[in-house]
Amino acid sequence: MPISHYRLATQGGGNGGGIHGKASGQTPLEGEDLAYKVEVWNEDRTAVDQIVAMTANGSIGYAAYYEATKEYPHHYVTLRHKNRIVARWNPLED
Repeated sequence: MPISHYRLATQGGGNGGGIHGKASGQTPLEGEDLAYKVEVWNEDRTAVDQIVAMTANGSIGYAAYYEATKEYPHHYVTLRHKNRIVARWNPLED
């Protein structure tokens, strides 16, 4: 499954909300640090299957994480800030 990245920014280029173009294959603009990532893991929890959001804004990162837990309720989902996991959705095993 291919991974798509989206740069979340306002129309003016700030760190607000909204999807501002597909960023797959693009590097962040100079000075732009997309430190928050929402990751959906594979079934075995050995590797990230999808990165569903990348943003510089913590509030947007958490909102994307919350939505990912609803969209993928049976998957392990993490919100990462740089190399640290700050939130995780760990569904119950059946």
